Amino acid sequence: MRILKNFGALCALSFVVFPSLNCAAQQSATVVQDSRYEQLLNEKRKINSSITVNDNYKIQIFYGDNGEARKTLSDFKREFKNLDGTIIFASPTYKVWIGNFKTRIEAEKNLVDVRKKYPYALLINPNK
Repeated sequence: MRILKNFGALCALSFVVFPSLNCAAQQSATVVQDSRYEQLLNEKRKINSSITVNDNYKIQIFYGDNGEARKTLSDFKREFKNLDGTIIFASPTYKVWIGNFKTRIEAEKNLVDVRKKYPYALLINPNK
């Protein structure tokens, strides 16, 4: 009887110990990355840095829903090729901001021209 108890304990121990000898805690993996990924990432960084909100003045020409904002921006880009524009989402509406003017005087000069086409355009300083 005593031998059977020891044999049972030995069997249970062998089922626990022996399978764990084959287990590895961690395995190393090699990641192969396409070289175009870095190029795409650098392009994205350049684009993001150009549309960040900063201390410069901007002109807001539209405030409303997404479809109208996209249409307004595309119409604006056809009219005013020398000014850049972007759509900003401020829940629940979209805003179309144009320009990136360092001084208020420069922004006001452009505002006069823009108001001929967009009479409700207004001058904004996003960080204030």
